[in-house]
Amino acid sequence: MSERAAALLEDVKNYLDVTWQDEAADRKYLGLIAAGMAYLDDKAGAELDYTQAGYGRSLLFDYVRYARDGAADVFENNYRHLLLAMQNNRKVAAYASDAVSSGE
Repeated sequence: MSERAAALLEDVKNYLDVTWQDEAADRKYLGLIAAGMAYLDDKAGAELDYTQAGYGRSLLFDYVRYARDGAADVFENNYRHLLLAMQNNRKVAAYASDAVSSGE
């Protein structure tokens, strides 16, 4: 499993109020985290940093919650406003970076 996903496992379990140890559940959460990161990285158009507070981390945690509960199919509809805000922030940051680089 992805090292990126493994690094977030305890934080995700804490967010979900999972206080017990269960290796099978941990494997499931790791898979959900990896799937959520792939989904969100695709939506963002870049690899996001899920270790820092922000859109990526909060959306990932909620994605895992939805997927765990069998509702991943409604996640995008319910979080569309945050997904769009994340995309807009990335595009504005890229534009600003390009403007600085080109000396505008």
